Amino acid sequence: MASGTALIYDEEMTTHKLLWNDPICDIEVPERLSSSYEQLKRYHLVERCVRVPAREGSEEEILLVHSSEHLEVAKSTQTMNKEELKKVSENYDAFFFHPNTYRCARLAVGATLQLVDAVMSGKVHNGMALVRPPGHHSQRNAANGFCLFNNVAIAAEYAKLKYGLQRILIVDWDVHHGQGTQYIFEEDPSVLYFSWHRYEHREFWPSLKESDYDAVGLGKGKGFNINLPWNKVGMGNSDYLAAFFHVLLPMAFEFDPELVVVSSGYDSGIGDPEGQMNATPEVFAHLTHFLMQLANGKLCVILEGGYHLKSLAESICMTVKTLLGDPVPQVSGEMAPCLSAVESIQNVRAAHKPYWKWLTYEDTSFLENLSTKSHLLKKASSNPSMEHESKITNSNETVKVEKFLELHMKNTLFPVPPIKTATTDSTGLAHFLPVPLHLVKEMDKTEIKALVSGFYADLVKEDETFLSLGSMLPVLDKILKKEVCNGIAASPTSAVSAAVALRHCVRFGLQRVLCVFVGDMQIIPNTEDGKTLIIHICEKEHSGKTSSKHYISLNWKEDAEGNDFFSAVLGFILPVAYSYQPNLTVIAVGPNRNLEISGISLLFGLLQGLAESRIFAVIKDTEINLMQSVAKALVGASLPAFGVYVPPSQEKVNEIKRLRDQFEQEWKMLQCSVKDGISRN
Repeated sequence: MASGTALIYDEEMTTHKLLWNDPICDIEVPERLSSSYEQLKRYHLVERCVRVPAREGSEEEILLVHSSEHLEVAKSTQTMNKEELKKVSENYDAFFFHPNTYRCARLAVGATLQLVDAVMSGKVHNGMALVRPPGHHSQRNAANGFCLFNNVAIAAEYAKLKYGLQRILIVDWDVHHGQGTQYIFEEDPSVLYFSWHRYEHREFWPSLKESDYDAVGLGKGKGFNINLPWNKVGMGNSDYLAAFFHVLLPMAFEFDPELVVVSSGYDSGIGDPEGQMNATPEVFAHLTHFLMQLANGKLCVILEGGYHLKSLAESICMTVKTLLGDPVPQVSGEMAPCLSAVESIQNVRAAHKPYWKWLTYEDTSFLENLSTKSHLLKKASSNPSMEHESKITNSNETVKVEKFLELHMKNTLFPVPPIKTATTDSTGLAHFLPVPLHLVKEMDKTEIKALVSGFYADLVKEDETFLSLGSMLPVLDKILKKEVCNGIAASPTSAVSAAVALRHCVRFGLQRVLCVFVGDMQIIPNTEDGKTLIIHICEKEHSGKTSSKHYISLNWKEDAEGNDFFSAVLGFILPVAYSYQPNLTVIAVGPNRNLEISGISLLFGLLQGLAESRIFAVIKDTEINLMQSVAKALVGASLPAFGVYVPPSQEKVNEIKRLRDQFEQEWKMLQCSVKDGISRN
């Protein structure tokens, strides 16, 4: 299996710089690269990555996307003087040439293609390329918005040509619409392009009608262009996560890409003068973690924008840490998308309903009267260029954000446990596992007896359960003490063991423990104190136990033809889990499980984004194949193939909708459409 994370950086790309005064372009500075690279070094991330050298992209590679006329103009600038450079730059919207721009742009293309080669050849699992100039605005025949050659678009065409790929996902989380990428692929069903962007009803650059949600692609490409417009500033972590849960990820799982490429602009982060959004750096760790679950982990992250140096550097570091497999930090802020974000999500889903199977039975409708239309932000300038009121950077604001981020990152970052995954070898379990795990010493019988009689006597009635606690509790204790990140225990009676584990966590002092239980759950713990939230995935509702805020029964049986469970995970389980923000996640599998191994692996993969990636697995002791798959997921291996994509049946969609309607006021990340009369933040 491929392992390692590539990092590509070449100092020469810092030589591209503005030689005259231009208030539009003056934020695109060389320090964007150099200061980010220095921060990576400070966090000791550079030394952990596989260094891959940049190279120049060839003319043939550039011509995969661009016209020969565009290439010739770029080439001709190498020998121009300052006045000539300024004159040719004025032919484009928000672009500047330097004598070394052509060389830097070729390095940016080559670095991107080097990363694609490293990932596709299996030299590394994933990676990031720090490049300048960026690329996603550049079009076939024109430089635009700081971009000369479209690095990511060239990468997609190159990967199709060299590796025969038929499905590539491009995720553009830059705060500007990558209209260049959209134009290049809007008729191409082999590339799924997703962009969220500050739009404000076309008030914000590039101010195009085709940046709105109804631009879904053309011809054979219809449905493969996804625009999610942000119609106000101040979008935060929960808005970005909601966009992934309710739009991007379901489409991505249905599309089933062979490679994921990110147009990774961090001007969508806090403090950025362009974006004016409030998302903090750790949200990019979560977004990266989700994308790592696709395409067998083949993920190439390519730098685009980002103009607040501290915010940019910290966000890049969070992305690289996640690519390296570090635990994902807890996301900050209230987990509730704002009304405007939900409106945009609803309209995108409505626009794409004709093209996507997962939306077939979803109740979608367009919203005309958006909450933001009545009070559009007044612009300081009516000039529809990149220059807007925030361009005159307020140095006090910059310093304020720097101070905030200094403190925020101290609170966000945490020591990575020295051990990733632990188990005990009481039943010879370790012998069967495909990856070596850390073995924890079992608890002796006297110790178990004292614990059970003191705290768990009402739960533990059988000898076999009693004995299995000796191997379960030591692993759980290691996780609680943060000595290991996650762990796996086998149990003959997983429902009882899970109930003991939940009570043990609360006794330890945890305030919120999430338990996802798959299969028959003979014993259901009391959840009234709110310290545990149980999502019980079963074929039919437990008799005598109705769903409540902290005990939710999800009735589901996986389709025998293929995998439809992702729609329940993304549409319900993940939004509820993120709303709850647990300190630990327990995933337990009992008898008569109603999910295939791939569905359960998906749970483990996606839920590792929560609770600083602390997960405890309790698996029925006869489930050797399942334990092997779970062990792989816990150590960070890519998710297994999901099998044949099957859209959820109308009955299953209705089940998710019923639960969403019931719980979306308690667990607000479930909100993906505007309900009349519902109060919102």
